[in-house]
Parts: sequence; C-alpha cells; structure tokens
Amino acid sequence: MRNFILTVSILLLTVGVFAQSYQIALLKYNGGGDWYANLETSLPNLIQFSNQTLKTSINPEQVLVEVGSQEIFTYPFVHMTGHGNVVFSDPEIDNLRKYLLSGGFLHIDDNYGMDQFVRTEMLRVFPELEWIELPLSHPIYHQKFDFDNGLPKVHEHDDFPPQGFGLIYEGRLVCFYSYQSDLGDGWESAGVHNDPIEVRAAALKMGANILQYVFMGEGQKVFK
Repeated sequence: MRNFILTVSILLLTVGVFAQSYQIALLKYNGGGDWYANLETSLPNLIQFSNQTLKTSINPEQVLVEVGSQEIFTYPFVHMTGHGNVVFSDPEIDNLRKYLLSGGFLHIDDNYGMDQFVRTEMLRVFPELEWIELPLSHPIYHQKFDFDNGLPKVHEHDDFPPQGFGLIYEGRLVCFYSYQSDLGDGWESAGVHNDPIEVRAAALKMGANILQYVFMGEGQKVFK
C-alpha cells in the first residue's frame, strides 16, 4: 500500500498536478551528524524559489522524516545534509532501499565533513551499484537553468571543484549527491552566511533544476 501511495503521488507530480498537500522532506538520521544543519531557511527558500520560477505549488512547509519510518513513503523527494557521521541501521537500510526502488528520490548535499560516511552508508543501501560522476551533459544540469560547468561552487571547503555523483538503478537516477558545492548553504537566507547574491541565486537555480528533473523533466520517464 505504501508503494502505491508513493507511486500515485509521483505520477500526479510528473503530469504537473502540484497540490498544496505535497511536501518535500528533510531526512533525520543517526550517527551524530547534524542533519539539522540548514534546518531553518534552506529548504523553505528553495521551495519558495521553485514555486515562483517553475510555477509549482509545493507546500511551503518542509517535513522532517526519519530513515526507517513509514512516513518516508509519503514524500517523493527527500533532502539530506550535514557535516558529520551518518549511521543507518539494518532496518533503515532496508526501508530506504524500498523507498528509492518504489520511485522515491534522495538528494544528498555534503555540508562539509559527511562525505566518507554517507558514501559508505549509501553503498550499504545499494551494494550492487557504484557512485558515478554525472557528465556535464546530464539533463539535471540543463532543466530551466543551464549549468554548462556543472554544480555551482557555494563555499570553498577544501577548494576542490564541485562534483555531482549519482546512484543509477536500472537506468533511473535514484540518488543525486552534490559534493564540494554546498547547495544547501546557498539556499539559506542572505544573513545566515552572507554569501553574495549571485552565489545564492546560482544555488537556488541548481536546486530548482533538481526538483524539475525529478518531477517534470527527464526523471519522470521511468514512471510507467
């Protein structure tokens, strides 16, 4: 039943029926990492930007959802961020895999410091898959906004170039991982990090691209 509910929800979204009841969720996980790092303004600002630029009607209120909960199947898009350790229990691994195989989508944004942990845990979810760096031609970079050079660089961190990785299951991108970019910080309100307006604008545009890819673009072709 939970898979049916999720599939129906996603199908409605992909044909452009955006109701106020639809929400996107922030993932709450164990291990000590600060899943709440961008809790106050990040996703709410992205939702507002998406509603304005993509003409979506996503509920402006974000939802918190735990990895192992049944409620995760209610939300077709889940965002995950943080700086530190990530630990999934075996039941959580099973639940997250079922969620993603049922049509759900996970966006992971490394806020700096979670990389080694989240890569390991996600490969427990999909041991048969490998992280693939998405080419610059991938549709996720070319939705409403074109990012010919890939992900925008919001914060320096180790001063490495930003990279976008994916887990692809039977031809479908089930998880997009933005690394060395810090999109979530760029979505936050101006006074939080005092980022330049053009940096915040680029982050919001890329975030809107991710939503459009999942709900309205190439990502929808897998839903039959």
